[in-house]
Amino acid sequence: MTECQMPDSNATEQEVADLLAKSRTIAVVGVSHKEERDSHKVFKYLMEHGYKVIPVNPKYKQVLGETCYPDLRSVPEHIDIVDIFRSVDAIPAIVDEAIEVEAGGIWMQLGLAHNEAAGKARCAGISVVMNKCMKIEHARLNA
Repeated sequence: MTECQMPDSNATEQEVADLLAKSRTIAVVGVSHKEERDSHKVFKYLMEHGYKVIPVNPKYKQVLGETCYPDLRSVPEHIDIVDIFRSVDAIPAIVDEAIEVEAGGIWMQLGLAHNEAAGKARCAGISVVMNKCMKIEHARLNA
């Protein structure tokens, strides 16, 4: 397993706020149907706060009543943010898919950072946030 890196650069507070404000559709990659998991809590929080949240996990058919897709390529609509809840090893392939589907942003959850993949995404014009929890950031910015 690859070790998590420290972000060599990250989105500014304003970039995080702008990304959350302009985005409507968020694909949560690695979401769990288990209520005690952070991915499930974030998914549910985002739904409750007006986002269209798309579950992405090949293990499930549905999460919280939403159709679950096996990968980003299978999602039939534009994705504003790809929120990653997977191991660091999985990040480069997810970023490649996000670039392919022309996602607007990539968000690596708290404890996740991959500088090389982030650089590749930025070169493709995609905003990147690393090592931050979307639920925490949204709640803090909207307090």
